[in-house]
Amino acid sequence: MDVISNILDEISSVLWGYPMIILLVGTHLYLTIRLKFPQRKMLTAIKLSVTKDKNGDGDVSQFGALATALAATIGTGNIIGVGTAIALGGPGAVFWCWITGVLGIATKYGEGLLAVKYRRVSDQGHMLGGPMYALEYGLNAKWAGILFAVFTAVASLGIGSTVQANAISTLAYDVMDVTPWMSGLVVTALVALVVIGGIKSIAKVCTALVPVMAVFYVLGCIVILFMNAEYVWPAVRLICTAAFTPEAAGGGFVGSTVLIAARYGIARGLFSNESGLGSAPIVAAAAKTKNPVRQALVSSTGTFWDTVIICAITGIVIVSSVLSYVDTKVMDDSALGSMFGQLLETHTANMDGGTLTKMAFSKIPVIGEPILMFGLFTFAFSTILGWSIYSIRSVEYVFGYKGVRAWVWIYLVAVFAGSVISLNTVWTFADIFNALMAIPNLLALILLCNVLVKDTDKYLWGNRLDEEEKPAIN
Repeated sequence: MDVISNILDEISSVLWGYPMIILLVGTHLYLTIRLKFPQRKMLTAIKLSVTKDKNGDGDVSQFGALATALAATIGTGNIIGVGTAIALGGPGAVFWCWITGVLGIATKYGEGLLAVKYRRVSDQGHMLGGPMYALEYGLNAKWAGILFAVFTAVASLGIGSTVQANAISTLAYDVMDVTPWMSGLVVTALVALVVIGGIKSIAKVCTALVPVMAVFYVLGCIVILFMNAEYVWPAVRLICTAAFTPEAAGGGFVGSTVLIAARYGIARGLFSNESGLGSAPIVAAAAKTKNPVRQALVSSTGTFWDTVIICAITGIVIVSSVLSYVDTKVMDDSALGSMFGQLLETHTANMDGGTLTKMAFSKIPVIGEPILMFGLFTFAFSTILGWSIYSIRSVEYVFGYKGVRAWVWIYLVAVFAGSVISLNTVWTFADIFNALMAIPNLLALILLCNVLVKDTDKYLWGNRLDEEEKPAIN
């Protein structure tokens, strides 16, 4: 097992090395420029996300599709992942995580547009779409679509089910002393009740759950920021300076250079918002929308809320909480960065991301830890639901509708298994297949960029967002 683990670690480090990060960030930049900065229309996108397209074709509302995508995207990475980025890359990692979110908005926009542009209506009347359909009908590369679908289905058994279920069972055992098999049965039963109802059932639950869990968590963060009021500005200043200045990065942690801060910040941002992985477009294709650009705008708000807002707030909360242990008024940026690194060594166990986040929330008397626990539970549970639809649609693309029922049972078994088994290599396994998902998806985005530009110029910059475009029917 050690040999297998080492091999998987090596493969993951290669796939998620600098070439992949450069490819993803490069795609973000390329699409941002080619599409004339669709980030400028974020207010319009947010308005559209809560507006129903009564005459649009699709299975769920635009907000339902967004909520389902956010359910899969807003996960433990927003809580633990940001802390891990800070522990390994220093405070400057928060800045690079945020920048990745800002630029990733364009990529998420492009994914959503292609998903609706090339979606198809199944024999059962379901609206199907995603990178596999863009690859098949846009690039005539069905083989690449099949590969993407297979990679997505396999990845869902890691990051989408077993890992999240394990996080819930571990939390239940640590906080309430509930045995893993008992919590596993409960979580599996709850997931089954939702998933068996199909995408409409999943979207309905996510529409109700996502706003509550996000608002609850953000309010907790805001309370901490008020408690850390005098350290918020020094935290923001340190985050910005450490992103570019080696001296401000400090030397008390692994990320003692700007390059390492950028690496961990960008990597955590990419894992958090999933822009470029091609997962969210699968559910975006099911949205009731008049034309591809309307849903593309709605989809892009997912990255905005996930990374630009939630990850940024989490980062400032953690950094300001660490700085609350020192007198920031008598320190310049270099001294502040050095002290920050020393404090990480003093107040965290092996500079673990979860420890950092728990330390920050412990500042709220009595209810601080329950807020964090509620966030971890709901974020993990919603991720299981969101990834279930990604995997179901992928299996349906490869095997047809007849393969869906069998796959649902496999997914449910994975949820229970994740609750009771050790997951030493599952994260690495999931990371590998996430990277493999990204490659064909980025290929579709780059090669179909002219399609993206044409529709964006027509509907967005041509002020024709209310025009209707009918989907193709098999």
